[in-house]
Amino acid sequence: MPAAVLALLSSLCWGTGDFVAGILSRKRSAYAVAGASQIVGLVLMAVIVLVTGDLWIGWGTYVWWAALAGVAGLGGLVMFYLALASGRMGVVSPIAALGVLVPLGVGLLGGETPTGVQLVGILIAVIGVVMASGPEIGGAAGVRPVALALGAALGFGLFYVFVAQGAQQSPTMTMFAERIWATVLVVLAILLTRKTGDLQRGDTGPVLLVGTLDIAANLTYSLAAEVGLLSIVSVLGSLYPVVTVLLAWLILKERLAAIQYLGVTVALCGVVAINVG
Repeated sequence: MPAAVLALLSSLCWGTGDFVAGILSRKRSAYAVAGASQIVGLVLMAVIVLVTGDLWIGWGTYVWWAALAGVAGLGGLVMFYLALASGRMGVVSPIAALGVLVPLGVGLLGGETPTGVQLVGILIAVIGVVMASGPEIGGAAGVRPVALALGAALGFGLFYVFVAQGAQQSPTMTMFAERIWATVLVVLAILLTRKTGDLQRGDTGPVLLVGTLDIAANLTYSLAAEVGLLSIVSVLGSLYPVVTVLLAWLILKERLAAIQYLGVTVALCGVVAINVG
């Protein structure tokens, strides 16, 4: 399957998972939802590497890339939630979406050479993602939520880079090891705070869905990064805010700002340009 298709599938899964997690987080602790989904992902990845036989590949340098990815990804998620809790979502979301600039810059500085049309598509897609996230141009934001959103953007961007590096050895084992590290961090946080969250038995279904979609997104992204250019794959994999926005519009009947409608259209035009190029 082409790298571009895999990267787009990762956006679809991440965006859908964020939508489900967002709904659940309205009545449960966002930290509990994130932590539980990490554990679900670990179990799923354990099954996958056992079934595929990849578990016997052996440990390699991907373990350290996975460790870095686990810290960056979970750290970015925590800062993102803290930013949402203390600032306006319309300001925080587009700032966090700028994390795609990190792997984009790493890829281009590393010598990747997309075509001229693809470069234009990359620029258009990045602009579209930020617009679709729902920026409130006139919205006031304090220093703390902006700083946290920038930290989240850096965490998400580094996650893309570290996963792509580990995927060069083994996409599945990179994600398995990443989920081990992330789960260890979650368990340590529980032990230190002595809080397990407020999830209930009835939340099992949504939590399983979030964890499954997250793993599907991570796997498709890592597979795309294994065979495609990081500068292109990371941009296509960062279109998940568009998916979340569209689902909120279709299912929750949330009204979009005019800039969001435009952002969705612009992002899709960027995808077309990247694939045509």
